Amino acid sequence: MSMLIHILQGTPLWVWGLLALLVILGVSQSMPRRISARRIVIVPAIMLALSLSGVVTAFGAQPMALAAWAAGVGLAIAFGIDAVAPRGARYARESARFDVPGSWLPMGLILGLFCIKYGVGVGLAMTPALAANAPFEIGIAFVYGAFSGLFASRAIALRRLALRA
Repeated sequence: MSMLIHILQGTPLWVWGLLALLVILGVSQSMPRRISARRIVIVPAIMLALSLSGVVTAFGAQPMALAAWAAGVGLAIAFGIDAVAPRGARYARESARFDVPGSWLPMGLILGLFCIKYGVGVGLAMTPALAANAPFEIGIAFVYGAFSGLFASRAIALRRLALRA
């Protein structure tokens, strides 16, 4: 228990601020809303940037890590669009806006990505040699990419809805 307290006390304050902002973002996704086509790409873009920065921060711009991240993004998009598409979303052509029902799925994805990034940061701080462990590097980079790919899948599903309208 004391190690956990030590880890939490050693966490920079900005991390807790970031968590608070991410929770606010996740809660906002849980409520029905009307959004523009431009706004549907904001959250996926933020999550793609966060996950890619997590890979580069943890492992550097290693080709293996970047390839694993890209594979995670690609596979999540290829197989996740139907699974994470917002059910009941509608596109209003006259206003060029989407009516999207609230969902807690984005909150789960946001918190999942945050927890992984936090855990990796703690793990690397405690055991820096993990950064040179190829299976760890590939696995974490793939998971970062997969989470981001699921966010991108939601945006792609909405875009497809607009194209069908």
